[in-house]
Amino acid sequence: MTSTRSFDVVVIGAGPAGMAAAYTACGGGVRVGLVDDNPASGGQIWRGETGNEWFEAIGRAPIETLYNTRVIGLAEPGSLISETDSGPADLRFAKLILATGARERFIPFPGWTLPNVTGAGGLQALAKGGLDIGGKRVVVAGTGPLLLAVGAYLRKQGAEVVMILEQAPPARIASFGRAVLRKPGKLLEAASLTWRLRRVPYLMDSWPVAADGDGRLEEVVIQSSGKRIRAACDYLACGFGLVPNVELAAVAGCRVTDGAVAVDEWQRTTVRDIYCAGEPTGVGGLELALVQGRIAGFAATGDQTSARHLFESRASTERFRDSLARAFRLRDELKQLASPETLVCRCEDVPLSKLAPHESWRAIKLHTRCGMGPCQGRICGPAVEFLRGIPPDSARPPVYPASVGCLASWAAKKTDGPGL
Repeated sequence: MTSTRSFDVVVIGAGPAGMAAAYTACGGGVRVGLVDDNPASGGQIWRGETGNEWFEAIGRAPIETLYNTRVIGLAEPGSLISETDSGPADLRFAKLILATGARERFIPFPGWTLPNVTGAGGLQALAKGGLDIGGKRVVVAGTGPLLLAVGAYLRKQGAEVVMILEQAPPARIASFGRAVLRKPGKLLEAASLTWRLRRVPYLMDSWPVAADGDGRLEEVVIQSSGKRIRAACDYLACGFGLVPNVELAAVAGCRVTDGAVAVDEWQRTTVRDIYCAGEPTGVGGLELALVQGRIAGFAATGDQTSARHLFESRASTERFRDSLARAFRLRDELKQLASPETLVCRCEDVPLSKLAPHESWRAIKLHTRCGMGPCQGRICGPAVEFLRGIPPDSARPPVYPASVGCLASWAAKKTDGPGL
């Protein structure tokens, strides 16, 4: 049986942007629901943390938190169908704020599907969830400041961080360093991470070209400054940037441009009463997520004056985001890593060679089943876009796998609006 809950504002995603949006919105005297499919707030960046001021603020605020709740689509305008441990739930809203975050980008290379080849953030999450990595040799590879944060955390948990591989060349890293100098908080954070990673080799202009092992990872082959080297390791944690989670926004009818949800100055999407904040609007980091979340929270409750006071802060963080994107853009050489036999879609075992005859995402799905497995294209979709320049364009409900009971409940509510 479907339960029904009604709110003035529903915020989907309890990471930094969602927490900021929900806390800000509840100050307007409206009923706010904060929804996340995890058992607690924080998202990936604050997973497992305690004592954070935002956690304390959410705990004190009159916000109804709905954890372990996965939203799979819109039943009709103003109504979300979700699935909880207790069964289907209909979440009614007057205003909706999407703060669905981002996921890691994977780039296929020979051996990337071996056990113990993971995402950088994925290995960090496993460690936070209890995976014992004490004494394990870890190579962290990919691009961006996240590599340093992951390396520092894994080292704190007892792992031996063998090296950190950054694909960007030294000149671009130096340019980004100058941008960091203009941000005292970022400079202090960078200094802290550098100290925590002292004596760990940080190799720029370097990336993995293959992972080898008999049934599981044993070593990684590395391209570094024009040379090939090998490193023995127990884990290879790869993070080639982040991909905005825009699927729910897309099925709601919001315009998505260049892989990000289009918003106006108030964080409003192109769909009436739906706002978006944080990484779905373009990957920009913690500070931008927080300020966008606050603007969305104020705007959704009609307090445009307070929202406007945050515009300059948002503009400053957006400038830093742009410098981040320029410094850590992915190099073309990474498109050549996968061989014809390399799997691009792990769910359906589709190698790169099978994609060659097809020039659209629809054709790729129809003829190879790439993107039709359990991940629904979340891993292979961005990989295909990077390798072939073919963006996924078929977001459709349900956004996540759902039980038959939940789908039946949704079908019973189906109208002419967004739905099955």
